Amino acid sequence: MDKYHFYGWEQADVPAQGMDYKGIHTPLDLYDRLSAGVWCADTCAPRLRARWTAENRTLGQCSITAFLVQDIFGGKVYGIRRPDGNYHCYNVVDGHIFDLTSEQFGDEVLSYQDNPEQFREVHFAKGEKRQRYALLKRRLLAQCALESQNLGACV
Repeated sequence: MDKYHFYGWEQADVPAQGMDYKGIHTPLDLYDRLSAGVWCADTCAPRLRARWTAENRTLGQCSITAFLVQDIFGGKVYGIRRPDGNYHCYNVVDGHIFDLTSEQFGDEVLSYQDNPEQFREVHFAKGEKRQRYALLKRRLLAQCALESQNLGACV
C-alpha cells in the first residue's frame, strides 16, 4: 500500500532549492514533516477550524502550504475555484503537479488543468493568512531543527 495519498505524490520528487530546511530534500520530505504535527488547528483557515482534526490535518492548510512549497522548491501556485468562491491552492514545479493538501477533499476529484495562477500578495493581504503562514513556517523550522538534533549531523 502506498504511504502517500495526496494528488501527484508520484511526481513530487523535485529537489529543494536551498538548505534552509534541514532534512527536506523533496516535497515528500516536506509532507512528512508537516504531517508530524506541524499542521495544526492554529494553522487551519479560521472558517474551517471547528472541523479540523488530526485525522484531517490538511483541512484549511492549502494556500499557506502551497506558498511554503514555492519557497522551498520554486515553481508556481495555482488555484482551483471552489463552490464557495475561494481557491484551493496547489503547486506546479518544473512540470510536476502536486497538491500536498488534497486529502482534505476525500474522494472528490479535483481538476488540476487550466486554473489561474495564485499570488502571495493577494492571499497574504489577509492578515490572518499571513500570520498562519508565518506560524506554519516557524513550526516547520522548529520541527526540522528537532529532527536534526535527534538524528545528529547526518541529515
